Amino acid sequence: MTHALLSSMLFGVSWLDPESMLEQFGAGFFWVSLAVIVVECGLFFPFLPGDTLLVAIGVFVAGDQLSVVPGSNLLDIAVCCLLLVAAALLGNVLGFEIGSKVGPVIYEHDGTILRRDHFDRTEAFFDRHGRKALVIGRFVPVVRTYVTVVAGASGMGRPRFLTWSLVGALLWVLSIILVGYVAGDRFPWLASHIDYVILGLLALTVVPVGIHWWRERRSDREKSPAGAK
Repeated sequence: MTHALLSSMLFGVSWLDPESMLEQFGAGFFWVSLAVIVVECGLFFPFLPGDTLLVAIGVFVAGDQLSVVPGSNLLDIAVCCLLLVAAALLGNVLGFEIGSKVGPVIYEHDGTILRRDHFDRTEAFFDRHGRKALVIGRFVPVVRTYVTVVAGASGMGRPRFLTWSLVGALLWVLSIILVGYVAGDRFPWLASHIDYVILGLLALTVVPVGIHWWRERRSDREKSPAGAK
């Protein structure tokens, strides 16, 4: 009962739930996850469950519920990490190329998926952190999707972009998937209760983002004419 309630609260729809996806796709779950990572990292769908898929893959491999190549779990997780880093980098490159070619046109659009306020926030984030935004932004939902487009539209050099994107992809993928793998290896029962792992991941990622957002809002209010009076 508790498990079902947590899953409903966390994912809302079954295709966002890693356990449901694993049950539906079996071994294909990993390849579907690769596609999701590519799309989330540069193709304007910021609400895909990239973080949750990474941690779930780690837990599932440790619990022998998922295997990508024949051999030990360590070989499996190594291959998963390599392919997921490549997928994250590919998504970034696609976003960068889109931004470099049609960035100004996209900026003028304000719709349900391509929202102007998402671009505005990401551009401010990029201006504040510079090239480091490609690393830090990996851990910030929404920013992760749009920062590569902003980098392309800003005229950032490709060699510099590729270097920092690779650093960000390595840190993001390895840190999250290995947290899942270690947790799943030490606590095998987590493979059947992935939502508890994801709650912990949310505490480590979403809460700091919420604090950052609150500080930014407070800073904006203090800089506004009303706050200056």
